[in-house]
Amino acid sequence: MDVQVDVAEAEAHLSELLARVEVGEEITLTRAGRPVATLRPLEPPARRVFGGRPDLKIPDEFFFEPLADEELALWE
Repeated sequence: MDVQVDVAEAEAHLSELLARVEVGEEITLTRAGRPVATLRPLEPPARRVFGGRPDLKIPDEFFFEPLADEELALWE
């Protein structure tokens, strides 16, 4: 469902509208009942390339997990 909000109302509630857009909602801004702009979420950022190996797929979740105590001891 397309949500339409007047520009004057959008100015007063911009933070709330942006929070709705961040979770995926699209909002059309109108002036005198005519659509003038659409607020929509940006494309998610592309997955980063690990080093110089674009073929090597390392999930972000794994990359930032803490190391096990045994593995940390090897680095000391």
